[in-house]
Amino acid sequence: MTPQTSQLPRFGSEVRATATLALPLVLGHVSTGLIGFVDNVIAGHHGTQTLAAVTIGTALLWLPMMVPIGTLISLTASVSQLNGAGRRAEIGPLFRQALWLALALGLLMFAFLSLVPYALAPFGIAPEIIPGARGFLHGIRWGAPALTLFFCMRYLSEGMHWTLPTMLIGFGGLAVLAPLGYAFTFGHFGLPEMGAAGLGVASAIMMWSQALAFALYLWNARRFSHLQLFARFDGPHPKPIAQLLRTGLPIGVTVLMEGGLFIATALLIARLGAVPAAAHQIAINVSALCFMIPMGVAEATTVRVGHALGAGDALGVRRAAHAGYVIVLGTQALSATALLLGHDAVVALYTRDLAVAGLAGSLLLYAAAFQFPDGIQVLSAGALRGLKDTRVPMWLAVLSYWGLGMPLGAGLGLGLGWGPQGMWMGLIVGLTAAAVLMATRFQRSSRRLLGLPVSQIPGSDLRGM
Repeated sequence: MTPQTSQLPRFGSEVRATATLALPLVLGHVSTGLIGFVDNVIAGHHGTQTLAAVTIGTALLWLPMMVPIGTLISLTASVSQLNGAGRRAEIGPLFRQALWLALALGLLMFAFLSLVPYALAPFGIAPEIIPGARGFLHGIRWGAPALTLFFCMRYLSEGMHWTLPTMLIGFGGLAVLAPLGYAFTFGHFGLPEMGAAGLGVASAIMMWSQALAFALYLWNARRFSHLQLFARFDGPHPKPIAQLLRTGLPIGVTVLMEGGLFIATALLIARLGAVPAAAHQIAINVSALCFMIPMGVAEATTVRVGHALGAGDALGVRRAAHAGYVIVLGTQALSATALLLGHDAVVALYTRDLAVAGLAGSLLLYAAAFQFPDGIQVLSAGALRGLKDTRVPMWLAVLSYWGLGMPLGAGLGLGLGWGPQGMWMGLIVGLTAAAVLMATRFQRSSRRLLGLPVSQIPGSDLRGM
């Protein structure tokens, strides 16, 4: 048996291990993505202006929300390290400090969502969209503290390697949002017709129901009883909160740089009117659902790469990443094919407006084109995080998205008058640049490990995680 053929079973095992680890993560992300799907379907059937208003409201919610969510994810690594080191008595006190941080971030989000509607007109948002967007933001702002608290509890659970509550509560939120959103938006069951504002209120109710459900679960679950998460009341202590911020803020900024490209694109397209804004929202929501799969695989790849690095297995590092690439190439091929062949059927789920449907269908063809670069860039970023290589990738993302993608998209879409199609050309270029740069960065970083003795491979800091 040749060395190449002897490696095939090990590579096949790596692919299976990565896929098994990724599945619950993918389902958790899909449940979150389907919330946007429900919002958009309800808004789209209510009217084009309602969908456009929800587009703007959602963008202005998630643009700043990326920083708190990215910051709080530092709790996952901290809990995982304490659990692996057998220092479980420290998890409860740390969690209680993280709750204070989450609450503070949620209140800051509430203040932001209260003030940002006043900037819609100066930014140039089409006048017919502004009332609905303002109503959506004023409704959903009441759920901002619940959302940050929910993510805090979710990251604790995932740090203890338990993802089932995230999936179940995520899908439970859909069961709350769908009937409430429909009733508030259209004014059924004796309720007034509120349009986009109704969806904002329904979303806030869903966020609080999810946060309370997660808190009740953590309170009662035997799995977490030994952690004594709610054993006593602790006031906020600056030192552990500052440590969480030091670890988490760089992650939050990186997430903001990556996601901000898509949100800024939505805001710029909204300046073109309700039809382009609504069509873009449909296409970007479908793309986001497709993105949940490679994102889950990337998170699993981070774990597998980090495990191999901690074991001093340089070949295992590359094998773990290449297994992730194989899975992502397969999933992205399926997504691209589905978008190419079924774009009209997908758009029909969102709207009956022929003008919106025609433009959204054409944008989904652009979405099909960036499935491969999108999957490769997120997988490469995940593999690099497994190597603890995050600073350079952050700057590569800034260069790709904001140095190339956004200027090109704005120049083509607004400067040359290509409209939404020009903006989406910018997205394709930005994602392709990120895919090439980050994949190259990982190959070079991991190749350097091959020439080092096991004792010199820089992974000792991961062995206690």
